[in-house]
Amino acid sequence: MAEDGLRIGGLSSGLAVALNGEHRKESSQKTRVVSYCDDFGDQSVERTIEYIFDLPYKTINLLTCAVDTIVIRSIIKNNFLKCHEESNTVVRCEDGVSCVSDGCASQVVTIEESSICGDIRIVIAPLLLESHAMFSSARANACVWKGKWMYEVTLETSGIQQLGWATLSCPFTDHKGVGDADDSYAYDGKRVTKWNKEAEPYGQLWVVGDVIGCCIDFDHDEISFYRNGVSLGVAFEGIRKMVPGLGYYPAISLSQGERCELNFGGRPFRYPVEGFIPIQPPPSTNHLVTQLLRCFSRLLAMQCMERADVNSVEKLRRLKRFVPLEELSQPVSHGICEELFSAFVADVRSAEYIGWGPFLSFIMGVFRGHPPHDYESLDRILDVVLHFQGSRLIFGHIINALSSRCKTETLVLTECPYSGSYPYLALACRMLRRAELMILWWKLPEFDFLFEGFLSQKSPNKQDLQRLMPSVWWPGSCEDISYESSMTLTITALSESISKIEEKHRDLCCLVMQFTPPTTPPQWPGSVFRTFLQNLLFKNRGSDCNVPPPGVSSNSVLVSLFTVILHFLSEGSPMGGICGWMKGSGNGGPDVGFLHRGGLQSFPIALFLKNDPHRVDISRLGGSYSHLGKSHPVNVDQEAEVIRWEEGCMDDEETRTTHLSRQKPCCCSSQDLDFARSSKDPIRYTAKGSRGHCNSIPERTAQVAAECSAGSLNNEIADKPSTSDQSESEFGYRPMQQVRIVPRESNLSSATLNEEELLDAMLLLYHLGLAPNFKQASSFMSHQSQSISLLEETDKQIRERATGEQLKRLKEARTLYREEVMDCVRHCAWYRISLFSRWKQRGMYATCAWIVQLLLVLSKVDSVFIYIPEFYLESLVDCFHVLRKSDPPFVPNAIFIKQGLASFVTFVATHFNDPRISSAELRDLLLQSISVLVQYKEFLVAFESNESATQRMPRALLSAFDNRSWIPVTNILLRLCKGSGFGSSKHGESSSTSVAFQKLLREACIKDEELFSAFLNRLFNSLSWAMTEFSVSIREMQEKYKVMEFHQRKCSVIFDLSCNLARVLEFCTREIPQAFLSGTETNLRRLIELIVFILNHLTSVADPEFLDLTLRRPGQSPEKVNRGMILAPLAGIILNLLDASMRTDCRQQDDIVNVFANMDCLDTVLCGFQYLLEYNWAGSVRGDASLSKLRQLEEFSTLLLCQTESQDVKRIGCEGETDGDDNMCCICYAREADAQFVPCSHVSCFGCISRHLLNCQRCFFCNATVTEVVRDNPRTAQVWRLSSLTGDESSVAEVR
Repeated sequence: MAEDGLRIGGLSSGLAVALNGEHRKESSQKTRVVSYCDDFGDQSVERTIEYIFDLPYKTINLLTCAVDTIVIRSIIKNNFLKCHEESNTVVRCEDGVSCVSDGCASQVVTIEESSICGDIRIVIAPLLLESHAMFSSARANACVWKGKWMYEVTLETSGIQQLGWATLSCPFTDHKGVGDADDSYAYDGKRVTKWNKEAEPYGQLWVVGDVIGCCIDFDHDEISFYRNGVSLGVAFEGIRKMVPGLGYYPAISLSQGERCELNFGGRPFRYPVEGFIPIQPPPSTNHLVTQLLRCFSRLLAMQCMERADVNSVEKLRRLKRFVPLEELSQPVSHGICEELFSAFVADVRSAEYIGWGPFLSFIMGVFRGHPPHDYESLDRILDVVLHFQGSRLIFGHIINALSSRCKTETLVLTECPYSGSYPYLALACRMLRRAELMILWWKLPEFDFLFEGFLSQKSPNKQDLQRLMPSVWWPGSCEDISYESSMTLTITALSESISKIEEKHRDLCCLVMQFTPPTTPPQWPGSVFRTFLQNLLFKNRGSDCNVPPPGVSSNSVLVSLFTVILHFLSEGSPMGGICGWMKGSGNGGPDVGFLHRGGLQSFPIALFLKNDPHRVDISRLGGSYSHLGKSHPVNVDQEAEVIRWEEGCMDDEETRTTHLSRQKPCCCSSQDLDFARSSKDPIRYTAKGSRGHCNSIPERTAQVAAECSAGSLNNEIADKPSTSDQSESEFGYRPMQQVRIVPRESNLSSATLNEEELLDAMLLLYHLGLAPNFKQASSFMSHQSQSISLLEETDKQIRERATGEQLKRLKEARTLYREEVMDCVRHCAWYRISLFSRWKQRGMYATCAWIVQLLLVLSKVDSVFIYIPEFYLESLVDCFHVLRKSDPPFVPNAIFIKQGLASFVTFVATHFNDPRISSAELRDLLLQSISVLVQYKEFLVAFESNESATQRMPRALLSAFDNRSWIPVTNILLRLCKGSGFGSSKHGESSSTSVAFQKLLREACIKDEELFSAFLNRLFNSLSWAMTEFSVSIREMQEKYKVMEFHQRKCSVIFDLSCNLARVLEFCTREIPQAFLSGTETNLRRLIELIVFILNHLTSVADPEFLDLTLRRPGQSPEKVNRGMILAPLAGIILNLLDASMRTDCRQQDDIVNVFANMDCLDTVLCGFQYLLEYNWAGSVRGDASLSKLRQLEEFSTLLLCQTESQDVKRIGCEGETDGDDNMCCICYAREADAQFVPCSHVSCFGCISRHLLNCQRCFFCNATVTEVVRDNPRTAQVWRLSSLTGDESSVAEVR
């Protein structure tokens, strides 16, 4: 409509100007006529200038000279300023605010240095602050007492910060800050509370990049806070009135490492609140600059119109005084810019405000946030503005503003896919293509900080996710079926937005990589990016600690940089110029990603051996760098060496898969693409995984132990005591084949940024940035699964029998569970969107394959292997398990290892007990990986077909069963031996059993009796300790008459451990029964004592129902978790011994009965057997073949009872004889004291002595160190050296 068009003063006739209006989309054929000239002799040049400067009609008289910059500046001063001076009346209420600096009045609001308590430092001027003390506080140099005021805080970190207002009477100490006193009010989004002496719930959880508006309203005596422009509600009411000059000061308190940026008005507010004004007034030149930039915009709009509708413009050019816009734009644009920069010269402080506000808005308006971007108009602006000297200052502030916007901008669903930080990244990438602007950015002191800002990506909190994903659906839910398609569309839109942002991150990094700084001597391309990368890694080297040091980067920066590098290495660079100078190894050319090049591979050893500042503090496999430098000093020649190997050279010939072979790895095979097409529905895959055997969201490797039956015990109870020493294994696995160490070809490769260096940095970025995210995603997935179970159980109860008050409570619980499920579904979907696109899975898989090959190759070179950083191994294992549990699945489990990662099995199987790896946590990590993998049939097959695993793993597992590693080793042995025990096949437990490994374990035990003896001793100790802890925990809960959640969880974990250990012991009695029947008497006696010990603990519990309750975790059914889990292996042990004794001779069976009958507590033994026989085996092992063996147990119990009665008769007959024998052992009082300690000469029976010396080498009478044991015999005297009793090499000397 004509009324909606742009208006030129009171123009009723004049130049007909066709404009490209804002509503161009309405009709491509409509031309908007602003004014119409019915007199073709009118002065159209003057009217055009009037339109550009928004002047009334005929304000400009006839121009008698050529239009140049002088004429334009004259028009601005004489006409434009007078016309707009009336509108330049900025209402500013100075009453109610007082700003003092160094005792004098000031217009600049900043932090009052004298108010700082603790250690608050200005990271970047003027107001980016960081706390370097445990708790720091400060206030501004301005106070308010009347009116409505606000200031903004941009969060650089999201920890404990208290933001608000305080008077001078509020004391700041090391423990008290804003909100901890009267007349002091604060908001803390980390703890979601408000503070005024006491804490109360308030607001929302804040995240990095949030902009918090702190508002105080003296008209209503209220204080309120805003998060990203959205009100959190009134926080405090009835605040005390203050007198002039003694008002409320903006104040903050920060915990250690917390960082934020304050804005009191020195920059335009990001989210201004209507009615509230900044404490610091805007510069006086703001209005003039804004008006001039609007004129510039009108000029550009006319040029756009001219380009868009050439025919209409050509008609107008036939007018008498109409000149081409190209001729008019040069003097107009230069005149506007001269006036702009002359205003900056008059008020230098205004440059920051103008750059962050009007100038940025002007450029963004011209460029357009959504494609198609107006690159031509932007280039015109840059061409003009960069001619002026003051432009560098303005563009410096614009680059700062763009970086800041990338941190704070949130995704908006309706703006997808060009939402979030995309518009600002796109503008920055276009601007920085200009060499002068790239140099300007590089020369800024805060270059690294701004680069991090561009790479930032704001994460959503709970409320943000509700806004982004209003409809939530999961399989089995009762939600509207339309929610499924709605959520699918939402996830697709958000995924496209993330993809667009990541694309711009790559473009920006490419520009930096290609940039050659103007230095002397000249630097190579990539040097700036390398320096930035090294600085980033250096300052984040402690970010994985529980309390990170100050200065660490936002997690999103690490994730974005990892994603950029992963794309370069996997998919190749989208900007071909990089590949021309970036040096790497492998074949395939620059079009093939570095990680997917087959053939000859290489890696510079200097990356491990050099003492770089950003790497020296990183732990290595062999220990700290300083320690290794002393014990294994680096050879200078080694630093110049490169190790080369042929891809797949460490794999078996039968299982070898390379990029050059016919069978490609999963990351490059056609099956990968086919499987990707079959997994199009991410929601269905998520939900299936949540209810299936595997979690669907990737997990943190530190959480791998959660898949082990007792991995969580490590952080809850202390390790059991043990005196066993870890045995070292030989590590001469395989001769080096197709591996060479050669000198570096030239010094050029060390000067340029190479792909191996990027790979090294990418692994550290994964360790610091990605791994915590995957851990958090796993936590949400686990919580989602639990909440879904609770929700379904509640729905079931509501349908079945709920009435009255119970129904009300169930409905309330259902609402709570439903909210929890929806929250988890949203978070899991977000992690999937942001972290797990298909190309990332492909790149991570290729990374795992590349790194594990490198580690295997370097394991042959001790001097280099020990210098490998620990994060290489941690990132490899973590990334492997993340891919294994990814959603949607990357490839089927059947080919996940077989086609590309067979080397991973080789590495974990041969290095979990490697003494060169100094960190016990790393060795445990490898053990836990094996423990998780062997429970799946597809992965167990990979171990069985791996030559290194079958040769080394059985013996290494037995030797690794020590004080620290017994839990994961137990889980591995249990899973390898599944299906071989009494009642173990009811619930399909034998699905992953390995007959091959059972045979290998048996052979290892038989061949190395010394190793098996030490293992058996530790197994006895571990099971005894576990049952003792379980009994103590049960007794504690019984005494308190209350089941505490922690104690119940502890009992459940220890019970699972006890059951697993008992199963392993049952396997030993089945496969190596001679160790108990034909070996030393100690093994059989300890075994039987342990059985009686466990049965005694179970029968001593007063309330069986209470026992069953403590065994189960929430959500576990009584059918799967019950007392039968521990009773079954006990029954199996006895049956195994009976079967083995029948295969030899009947005397052995009598020996078993005699040992049971000779126990000191006969009543306990009989009670335990009765308990064992009376248990409801039919309910636990229904349909199992083991039921047929119960009769054998009954017969054994009958024999035991008869033997006991016979011994009672003999005991009664001997009552009249001597009360005791001086030669009886005073420990067991069952056998003759036939052995003597040397040198202390104390005596006891040989059985008690040998059993004691298994765990202690001191006399149990006088605590003297025992050197040997002499056993007396009527016919011969034997001397046992201590080594023969403690499991070392035996040496026996006979003395006649």
